[in-house]
Amino acid sequence: MRAKSILIIEDNEDMAHLLALHLRDLQCKVELCFDGLSGLAQIKSKQFDLVILDLMLPGCGGLEICRSIRNNSVYIPVLMLTAKDSKQDCIQGLETGADDYVTKPFSITEVLARIKAIFRRTDAIAVIAQNTQSDIIQQGSLIICSDRHKVTVNNQVIDLTAREFDLLLFFARHPGRVFSRAELLDRVWGYGHDGFEHTVNSHINRLRIKIEEDPKQPVYIQTVWGVGYKFMDK
Repeated sequence: MRAKSILIIEDNEDMAHLLALHLRDLQCKVELCFDGLSGLAQIKSKQFDLVILDLMLPGCGGLEICRSIRNNSVYIPVLMLTAKDSKQDCIQGLETGADDYVTKPFSITEVLARIKAIFRRTDAIAVIAQNTQSDIIQQGSLIICSDRHKVTVNNQVIDLTAREFDLLLFFARHPGRVFSRAELLDRVWGYGHDGFEHTVNSHINRLRIKIEEDPKQPVYIQTVWGVGYKFMDK
């Protein structure tokens, strides 16, 4: 497996260098930026396997950078760092598109565990994509093109965030199977999101608004009361 390329955007230089030291011990290639604007410039000029992103940055905030990453057609995992031990900040980061978060102060062991979990998930998705016979899933007028991250309904292109796309693709690859909110958090969001089941609700509501003819009577993503959600059977 090739070495992972990681960008750390953190204005605490000592913390950034410490993270870089441990990541290089894992044979990762690491670059550092100490303000938001230079970090955003690096993201636009190079391809990274992971961005470790502080929430509070000079020049350009972490949420703004995360939004910019998610507006890009190429998916880059984001691990957000925040000094604010507040659920609202964590929720905002996740809903902006971060894959995971760590609140400061944190242990290096925890950060490395979360990074490894992100890479396990992205590597598994890549293997599935390589082994899938077709990169196109069609259900009625809904068409999902996995390798191009493209979704159309009635021949109209639907604008989805990266997380919305991941959630829809996961559902579409498991038609008819019921998933609880906790299972969806684990399978789509990854490690470390216990207690944020309402994040699933908000993403499903937005997906329904975008892909359903009548979001109040959904056809594709159906609610199984008292259990969770499922994608319509083929």
